[in-house]
Amino acid sequence: MVKLFDDHETTEHKHTSGEENHELHRSPVEEASGATSQEHIDEIEQVYEPYEEDDHEKHGEAKQNRLELHRTTSRASRISAVSNRLDRTFTTRSLPEPGPPPDGGWRAWSQVACGWLVIFSSWGWVNSYGAWQTYYTLSLDAPPATIAWIGTVSNFGTFFCAFSGRLLDAGLFLPTVLVGATIQVLGIFLMSISTKFWQLMLTQGILTGLGSGILFTPCMGLMATYFSKHRAVALGVATTGNAVGGAIYPTIVAQLLPKIGFAWTARVLGFLNLGLLSVVIAFMRPRLPPRRSGPMLELSAFKEGPYAFFVLAMFFAFYSIYSVFYYVASFGLQKLGMSYEAATNMVVIVNAIGIPSRLIAPYFADKYGTLTTVGPSMMALTIVAYCWLAVHDIAGLYIFTIFYGITAAAFQCLFPSTVASLTPRLDMLGTRIGMAGSACSFAALTGPAIFGAIQTAMGGRYTGSMIFAATSTLLCVASIVASRWCKVGWHLHQKC
Repeated sequence: MVKLFDDHETTEHKHTSGEENHELHRSPVEEASGATSQEHIDEIEQVYEPYEEDDHEKHGEAKQNRLELHRTTSRASRISAVSNRLDRTFTTRSLPEPGPPPDGGWRAWSQVACGWLVIFSSWGWVNSYGAWQTYYTLSLDAPPATIAWIGTVSNFGTFFCAFSGRLLDAGLFLPTVLVGATIQVLGIFLMSISTKFWQLMLTQGILTGLGSGILFTPCMGLMATYFSKHRAVALGVATTGNAVGGAIYPTIVAQLLPKIGFAWTARVLGFLNLGLLSVVIAFMRPRLPPRRSGPMLELSAFKEGPYAFFVLAMFFAFYSIYSVFYYVASFGLQKLGMSYEAATNMVVIVNAIGIPSRLIAPYFADKYGTLTTVGPSMMALTIVAYCWLAVHDIAGLYIFTIFYGITAAAFQCLFPSTVASLTPRLDMLGTRIGMAGSACSFAALTGPAIFGAIQTAMGGRYTGSMIFAATSTLLCVASIVASRWCKVGWHLHQKC
């Protein structure tokens, strides 16, 4: 028995390490006696039993620890994989730059096509309000200046919600577009059951304006990130959706209102926008990775002379442009005795006639610079705006509307690419376009209202309102000159 204990002590280290457990269990029995008497075996088992139990406990603990470690590692791997997928979709952390813009190709131009649909259904809708203004003047018991607030509030919302451009930079493009599309389409359908001024203000004015604004700016910023040398042309092509929409919507209104009434005319337009925006949600995707979270506004941009003066130029331009767009049909109806259908044609013409300008002006902008191109365009618009004072018959109104639509379209298609040219980094473009649009929202809100107030104050005469619109355009030209001077000085031949 002494020998048994001695052997057990000499092998204790091996036993506790668990590496030779089987050998330790056999050798003491064999060495105690050549026989395998039951007494000796019982004694040996009594000696080793506590050690075996301790050994099994240690093995069990080790096995349990390994199992827990495996489970933790597996869980961490699954969480990491899910986190990576979510980061690629929703993150607002800065990621490595994907390289220079493709500047063409199927993917880039498909985004322009989707952007065209967005501008068609947002700005085309807003610019067509002149047709509704004429109809409401006949059907609502309110003066034209009051009715114009529906359109100006819608326009204000479309510009003011341009802060949604920051959401593009943050990597939230799809959720933003989905929210904007829902609000706009909902507003159109609710508009179809509206019968009073305040109801139309809430639906057509506020809801459709907010939805259009949430949609527009992220899509413009996204398209700009796919191009560099041909950016102005690409954005110009996309902005033709503005002109086509501004022509299609009034045509639909003029054709359907006498046949199916106001409610179903609005519903037809709602279903049209629902289909178009569904295509946008399905196919439009951002190229740049998200930018690190930052403030919604980059106020330091207004300390840059070129950017600040150009935003001021946009402000004065939209003071004038939307006043003319909203009142040119009413002028024909009230002062020249045109029918409702003929007056509505003025809205169609002023929008559709600008399609060539939206293609030609960007070509020269890519060649000579956006600021260099937009200045002469606005000078031409100023001359045409003052010519409205000389219109006294229907033929003259047609001529004025044609030339005003051509020159106004040149500016409208260039302002996004001009803001892009004044932005040092493309991942800040959404924010900068949004700030410029939000600043101009107050011009879009108050311009047509001031135009109408001046007309009312002058006993229904348009002379003072015409001078207001033309002079605002002249102030726009002065601001563009100041913007270019801040950037390159008086070097007229330098591309800018």
